[in-house]
Order: sequence, then structure tokens, then C-alpha cells
Amino acid sequence: MMASLFAGVSGLKNHQVKMNVIGNNIANINTIGFKPGRVNFQEALVQTFKGAGRPSAISGGTNPVQLGLGMQVSSIDNLFQQGGLETTGQITDLAIQGQGFFVLGDNNGNRFYTRAGAFGFDSASRLVDPATGLFVFGRMADSTGNVSSLTAIGKLVLPFGQQDPANATSIVDLSKNLNASATDSAASLTSAGISNVLTVSGKAVDGVGGTHSITISGIQAQNASFTGGVGALSLTTTIGGLGVTIFNDFTLSIDGTRTEPVAGLTATSTIEDLINIISQIDGLTAQLTGSGEVEIIRDRAGDPASYKFESSDSVAGNIVNLIFGIPAGAGNTFVSAGGAASTLTAVDIFTPDLGTGAASGPISTALGMVFDSNSGLAIGLSGIGGGGIEVTTGTGGLAPTAAGSELIVDTKPTTHATSIQVFDSLGGKHTVSIEFFKSILNNRWEWTASTLGVEVITSGASGHVSFNSDGSLNTFDYNGGANTISIDPQNGASNINISIDAGTVNGYDGLTGFASGRHTATLIAQNGYGLGILQTITIDKSGFISGIFSNGINRVLAQIILADFSNQAGLLKVGRSMYQPSANSGLAVEGIAGATISGEITPGALESSAVDIAQEFTQMITAQRGFQANARIITTSDSMLDELVNIKR
Repeated sequence: MMASLFAGVSGLKNHQVKMNVIGNNIANINTIGFKPGRVNFQEALVQTFKGAGRPSAISGGTNPVQLGLGMQVSSIDNLFQQGGLETTGQITDLAIQGQGFFVLGDNNGNRFYTRAGAFGFDSASRLVDPATGLFVFGRMADSTGNVSSLTAIGKLVLPFGQQDPANATSIVDLSKNLNASATDSAASLTSAGISNVLTVSGKAVDGVGGTHSITISGIQAQNASFTGGVGALSLTTTIGGLGVTIFNDFTLSIDGTRTEPVAGLTATSTIEDLINIISQIDGLTAQLTGSGEVEIIRDRAGDPASYKFESSDSVAGNIVNLIFGIPAGAGNTFVSAGGAASTLTAVDIFTPDLGTGAASGPISTALGMVFDSNSGLAIGLSGIGGGGIEVTTGTGGLAPTAAGSELIVDTKPTTHATSIQVFDSLGGKHTVSIEFFKSILNNRWEWTASTLGVEVITSGASGHVSFNSDGSLNTFDYNGGANTISIDPQNGASNINISIDAGTVNGYDGLTGFASGRHTATLIAQNGYGLGILQTITIDKSGFISGIFSNGINRVLAQIILADFSNQAGLLKVGRSMYQPSANSGLAVEGIAGATISGEITPGALESSAVDIAQEFTQMITAQRGFQANARIITTSDSMLDELVNIKR
């Protein structure tokens, strides 16, 4: 009888423990980072009345007869479930998504672990838990922003308001494209010499700026002609008055392929009429010379074997006989003479404005002749600057030149410029410009560096960049053996030595040379900066704390570390939402969020309590019912004992 009383008492006592745990869970429903507890019960001592019996040949076995003597608490577990994340907007509020704990400590070497990340800064700019004053542990970065795994783990101190010294520029990044097909190379006539050139226009296809000194040799094409032997004529002289009696047998054959009659003349026709009729024949022109002779000219100059004319036979009394002075007789004609084919040649000696080595010139190029399709004269040159330049001449076309009287044509360079601000060791700003000039060599550009102020470039002020046939970078070189652009700021600061990073050789990650239609090449970045003051911070999911300085620099200052345990349920609660290791939790494994520790940090948020109020209320009901049932056991056992006592009455 007494066993039931003691069993009921154990049930009352231990269900009260369960209510205590539920009460603590519900009390911490809004405690950040709180992990709820759970009570597990087990049966207590067992009294054995009879052991089990083995089966025999006659009968089967028998089960043991045992009596339980109540229950007890087997464990109170901490349930490390993920709590919901609540955004706060406070950058130093940190939540862990997944496994891990923040590491807190003091100057005495004590360490504590927590999921409650409501942190802030104290008056000494140390990251702390304001509720306890414990320091948030992590690793500090060096002056370059590197966090070494060899750095000791300790408190994090951020230099708010402190100055970040200036850093002189040492590297400038050059990227994007120089248009291989570009040309801004407008041509202009500098000196015609004795070439009879009047104007020069157009743009050189090669796009290279410089001076074209053009020598023209040989002779211009000559026109074939014939001048009549009878002189002292005037335009009003009548041909009949000269004794001409045969008017319709005068013909002129042109180039041996066609014969044109000179018709419509009469005795009263004048020399002017004769000249006009001849001049109406395609390819011929007639005129009266100063000595009064009729001259016929083949309009197209050139080889006299091809461009010529010949009269019909001279007959006594006809025009060939009496005006052009050819004796009468079969086969007696006049034939044009004096024509000549052009032997003109032109050589262009080009000296670029800019370039070194093979790109400095001079370069000799044979030019082509441009002929007039009607006159047969050479009236222009082709191939200057690779083409695109037109030359116009005066009457008579091109003329040979002589030493000292060459044809001089200048072309403007095709350029593209980009600039960027750089910094000296005192934090002073300087503007550096790089201007590119298209080179006479294929897939190459010359470049020069300049500044806008009083700065002086002491070396590395020029160079060239070349590209492969696929547009990728081949070389980026400096002239004169330099490997940087060295600038004297003229303000007391140290010289600035700037290396131009144009990308990977044979790659496309920097400067390229495609025929893209436009230039986009730009100095995109540099690594210098002026004096700055730390203004604010950011924290990423790996715990890196980056400082944003007033000079625009963003640099890693420190890294918050996390810790994890082999058995989180084995941790000891030490109050204030903190834990410490126990003999069954394992040692803390400290590492980087998202790497050696699987959990990640969410800045600007806090982890809510993991208590499920619906589940707690359900557990509260079962605990209450268990308590009530055990109370009934006690009262019922008491009644039974009362009946037993009353037997003696």
C-alpha cells in the first residue's frame, strides 16, 4: 500500500519539475537566442516478486513478476533548434543561421558561448555584449586588410575616428578596347613644290599621323599633234581664197580604228569654220597657232602608237594639200606626232610623328598614279597613308618634282586619351592622362603620359602597346628601359612610381585591340588614396568587419569567429543566455563562419527564441494532467489505508 503512495509522490514531484521547465521556456518566449528545455522521464526502482521460469518438457515458461516503485527525471535536454531571424537594422546585431556560437570573454581568460548577438561598442571602441560587458572575440586584420589564421583570437577593437594614412598610387588598371579600324588622320597640303598639286583632302586609312615627302619622277603623258605647213592664216580667211576646190574628201582617222569626215565646207567657209568642224570630232581639238597655222591635237595623251590620228590622201586642190601643206600624191598624208606615254612614278617617304624602333620610320612606299580617263594625264596619287587621300592638280596634271621641291603632305594622328586621378605619399591628388597614337606598324599604338599640373614626369613618359591578330594583348612597354611612370609631384611628397596594368598577355581581361567601331579604352582604377577617417563599418556573412573610410577606402579591419561543439546538448548553462563546455560537450572548435563552422552570420538581425508556444501549452496540459492523476493516486491510497485502520474498530 505504501508503494503506491511513494509512486504518486514521485509523480507529483517530477511533474512539477516538468512544469518548472515549461515555465522557464514560456518565460523566455522573447529571449533572443534562447533554446528551450525538455524533460524526459523514466521508471524508477523495480521490486521483483518472482523471476522468470524456463520452459520444460511438461509446460511452458513463466514471466517474471515485478512491481514498479514510481518514476524519476532521466534528463532535462537543451534543444538547439534554429530560431527565426528578426531584422533590426542595427549593424552590430548579429544572428547565426545554422550551427555555431559567438565567443565572448574577459581579460581573465574566461570564455563563454552564446547565440544572443545583441552586440555594440563600448567607449574604447571594443565590440562587446552590452548586457555583460564581455568582449566579442575574433581576429584583427593587419594594415593591408588581411586576416591571418596565425593571428591570436582576442577582443576586437575598431579605430573609429582614427586616421587612415594616405597611400601613394602604385598601380593603375587599363582596360577595354582601342578601335583597330579607327582613323582621324585628316590630310593637308603642306607644300606642293613644283608638283602642280592644288589641294589634298580625305583621311589616311592607316590612321597614322606624320609627314609624307613625295618625290615624283619621269614625264607626264604627251598629246600627239600636227601643225599645218601653210602659215599666216587668220580665222576669217576663206578656204576658197586659198585655192581649195575639193571640199568633201578630207577625213581624219582616229587611233586607226575609226574615220571621221570633215564635211560641210564650201569655198566661202573660213578657217574658223574648218577649226570648229574638226573640233567637233570626238577626241580631237583644232586651233590656230600664233604663227597662223592650223594645229590639230589628239585630246587623249599617251602612247602615240595607240593615241594618234591621220589624214586622208593629199590631192591637188584639196584641204590636205593647200591648208596642211602635204604634196599631192597617192599615200601622201599627215600623221600626228609627238605623243608619249606617262613614265611618272612616285615614292612616299613617310616619317611618323611618334614611334620608336621600327615604328619611328622613315618608311618608303611606292604610290600609284591616278589617270584622267578622258585626257590620259596623271592627275592624282593613290596609296598615300594606305589610301583614302585625294590629290587634285592644275591643268596638265602632275609634274615631276626636284630635290628640295617635293610634294609634302601632312596627316593628323588618330588618338584616344583617358585620364585618372592618382595620389602621392602625402595624399595629394594628381591627374595623369594616357594618350594613344595609332602606329605605322599593324596592331600597335604608341602612347604618351602627361599631367595637368606642375608635376614632372621624370621617366616612363612614353611607350607602345601591341596586340595579337585576334585582338588580345601582346605587349605593353615603356620607352627608354623604364618599367613605371615616375612622377615628381613637386609638393614635397615622394616620387610616384606608377605601373600600368593593361591585362594578361594573350588575354582579354585588360586592354584589347578589336575593330569595334569606337574607342572604349579607359584607366578604370588605381590603388592609391588620400588621408581618411573611419566612419562606419559593415559585417558580412563570414564575420568580416570592413571599415568604410572618408577617403572612399573599404578595408577589412577584423573578423568575428564562431565556435561549435561535438555535443551541443552537453553544454552547461551559466545564465544570461550563455554556455560553457562540460565534460560531455567536447572542446570548443573555433573557426570561420561558413567555412570551418557551418553556420553563417546575418548582420542587422537577431535570432528569436526557439520556444514553440503551442507545443509548450500542450506539454503544460499533459504535465497538469499527470500531476492531477498522481494526486489521485495519493488520495485513493490514503482512503484505502483509512479503511485498513478502521478494521480494528
